[in-house]
Amino acid sequence: MPRPRKWKNVHALPGNERFGPIDCMQEEREPVEMLVEEYETIRLIDREGLTQSEAAERMDVSRATVQRLYGDARTKLAESLIKGRTLVIRGGDFQLCGERIHRSGEGRGRRHRHGRRREDE
Repeated sequence: MPRPRKWKNVHALPGNERFGPIDCMQEEREPVEMLVEEYETIRLIDREGLTQSEAAERMDVSRATVQRLYGDARTKLAESLIKGRTLVIRGGDFQLCGERIHRSGEGRGRRHRHGRRREDE
């Protein structure tokens, strides 16, 4: 049985979820998809100047997880820049910081924009 995925804390969703070149040939290229938690590591480490350990604390995951997410995010950024492909930020296993899950007897969960469904615990 696979290990359950851990939800990563994310401060906020990106203001824009699509970045890239503006040209008429763009539709022919497949976009590069970055997970929201990968975007969050770029924001915390490169924008806020945190260490990987500090970012891991904020996201409530291990430093090794942050290191993997950060490496994947940088690879996707490079792919987008070098090959001129659109970068789309969506999906992943995350929860917005400060949000509470609405608990109800109906077993409903919540769904983040383009994220996976998190069922009530």
